[in-house]
Amino acid sequence: MSQIAVIDYGMGNLRSVENALLKIGASPRIVESPAEVGAAAGLVLPGVGALRDCVDGLRASGFDDFIRGWIGEERPFLGVCLGLQALFEHSEEDDTQGLGVLEGRVVRFASRPGLKIPHMGWNLAKLEQSGSPFWDCLSPTDDRFYFVHSYFVRPEDPALALSTTDYEGRFVSSVARGSLVATQFHPEKSQKNGLRIYANFVSQPV
Repeated sequence: MSQIAVIDYGMGNLRSVENALLKIGASPRIVESPAEVGAAAGLVLPGVGALRDCVDGLRASGFDDFIRGWIGEERPFLGVCLGLQALFEHSEEDDTQGLGVLEGRVVRFASRPGLKIPHMGWNLAKLEQSGSPFWDCLSPTDDRFYFVHSYFVRPEDPALALSTTDYEGRFVSSVARGSLVATQFHPEKSQKNGLRIYANFVSQPV
C-alpha cells in the first residue's frame, strides 16, 4: 500500500501529514471530494482546531458517509487528532455529534490546580494491544509522542484502546480495530516515532 488519500475538508495540518508520508516512501494525494479518492489504498483524516468545524466540513463535502462506508468495508484508515475524535458518537466540545463509526464519546480534561489544559507537548504512550502491527518497532512503554488537545476519547469498548497515556490519570491516546488506526497524538510532529506509526499504517496488506 503506497498510494494514500489525505482528506482536505477545509482545515487540518495537510502539508505536514503529506510530508511525513513522503518521508516513509508513500505516495500521498490530497483530496477534496470522495470522487478524487480513486484507487487510493489508504485514507487519512488529519485535523486541528474545533471538532464541530471538522464534522461540518466532512458533511459538507460528502466525506462523512464516504468514511463510514470505507471503514465499514475494512479498508485501511488513519485518523489523526480530530480525525480520531470525529469517529465517535458525541463530543462535549460544543455538544457536537460525531460520525458514529465508533461507540463512545469525547470528553474534556477536568480542570484542577496544577493541570494545564490543553495537554501540550511530549508524553509517553503505553501499548495496550500486544502484538499490534501498528506498533511494530516501537516500545510498549517508553516511546514519546507529541500532543496538543483539550479533549480525549472514551470508547465504549475498552478493547479499542491501542495505547493509553497518563495526564490527569490515564486516557486513550490511540485506538485500533482491524484496518483502522487513529491517534490523539500527532505522528507527523513526533519525529521518528511518528514516522514509524505512518510506516506501519502504510505497510498493512490491502
